[in-house]
Amino acid sequence: MNEIDPARRFSLDAVRNFDGPAASDTAGGMNEVARQVASQYRRDTMSPIMVSGVLRMVEFALLFLSGLCLYFHYVGFFNYLPWQYPLAIASASFLAVVLLDVSDSYQISALMRPIANFGRILLVWAGAFALMALTAFAMKMSEDYSRLLFGTWFVVGFLLLFGLRLVMSKLIRRWARDGRMERRAVIVGGGKAAEVLIRSVEKQPYNDIRICGIFDDRGDKRSPPIVAGYPKLGTISELIEFARIARIDMLIVSLPLTAESRVLQLLKKLWVLPVDIRLSAHSNALQFRPRAYSYIGSVPMLDIFDKPINDWDSVAKRAFDIIFSIIGIIVFSPVMLVTAIAIKLDSKGPVLFKQKRHGFNNETIEVYKFRSMYTDRSDPTAKQTVTKNDPRVTRVGRFIRKTSIDELPQFFNSLLGSLSLIGPRPHAIAAQSHNLLYNEVVDGYFARHKVKPGVTGWAQINGWRGEMDTNEKIRMRTEYDLYYIENWSLLFDLRILFLTPVRLLNTENAY
Repeated sequence: MNEIDPARRFSLDAVRNFDGPAASDTAGGMNEVARQVASQYRRDTMSPIMVSGVLRMVEFALLFLSGLCLYFHYVGFFNYLPWQYPLAIASASFLAVVLLDVSDSYQISALMRPIANFGRILLVWAGAFALMALTAFAMKMSEDYSRLLFGTWFVVGFLLLFGLRLVMSKLIRRWARDGRMERRAVIVGGGKAAEVLIRSVEKQPYNDIRICGIFDDRGDKRSPPIVAGYPKLGTISELIEFARIARIDMLIVSLPLTAESRVLQLLKKLWVLPVDIRLSAHSNALQFRPRAYSYIGSVPMLDIFDKPINDWDSVAKRAFDIIFSIIGIIVFSPVMLVTAIAIKLDSKGPVLFKQKRHGFNNETIEVYKFRSMYTDRSDPTAKQTVTKNDPRVTRVGRFIRKTSIDELPQFFNSLLGSLSLIGPRPHAIAAQSHNLLYNEVVDGYFARHKVKPGVTGWAQINGWRGEMDTNEKIRMRTEYDLYYIENWSLLFDLRILFLTPVRLLNTENAY
């Protein structure tokens, strides 16, 4: 049998172009029980990937610093082999972390059982020393180093490693018990298939999955209201609103792979959410190679969609935003000061204009701009698009809108975290085109909100900025935004950032 690549089987284009019902994404349909459950999961959780990643860095730092302190104690402050000793200590520390990683010692199940993994940790630490000793012997350098120093470091380093892991096991268990470190999952589809899936997941030892409930379009006869002790909270459309309130990490579709039309119908509604979407494969007769699956314990899953810009990517992007926002504020502070004075002299009213817009996951955020309209004619809801020679715009406003100087205060939004520097531009909540909200014009429009919105973006530097006076312009802007989300990287962000000043010279569509 020819093997099917699961990543291609349910491609994004297949989902978006599927001729089936899409989600309306309007609030108000969720029942009270579902709303109460969603409110319990409003708080963000700590990602196990992030916890184990931080632990890697902490363990490297502990080993390196303890070795360096012993070097200062036994040898002196850089008195002998001033760079060779620190290099050897750093190399051994790094090698130990790599070997711990290779031996799966950073898996949450291993971190929760340090005593059971005592021998593995000792073997890894001894292995790192053995490899370093072998290297020194091969390079004929072993006699240059203090055996007492490294013998002491072996004992001290192991005690630090094991002691830290004892502390971490207690912390992880407490975080798991308090719901601070878990992966929250919703089961999509009920009945017997969902029950088998839930039982399989619950049997996994040291499981970090918390099942929050079940959503299914089918009635109670085909999909019981309680499955394996978990309630059916509503329909698939109501799941959209649930996931806008609760901090959900994963949707697990409990339908057979052979029900392709039904699966595509569900994904047509769900792909706009900023979550991982997995298709349960534990009961499928159609089998792929093991590396085609991801796993919850030993339960196989097919990865349909991944949450964009997640875990360490989100850390890197946030650092990018902070660094370049500070640079932007410093560089453009004279321009912002002159603009504020000009606005005050030109017309009455505040210097800044605050507007509510859609942020990440459809949350409402307040975006700062320099005021470009007369105060008594401003339109906070943006129901009426600004057009060429719009009488509501002040003289200073025309200039700062054309040059995008009015957007400069959004550096502060980016620094504070409500915006990112690069991302889909946030639109006003009530923004319309021909009396239709943007999400009514573009199917899948809310998928733009799977990431944090930006001060500038891929659509803007490709000419899709300014007045959105036609449905085609809204569709094209959305297409460019989705391309950015699907292809994000830090290099892509840098490219957009440095191209933005050049592309802003084209003021044809900015009024």
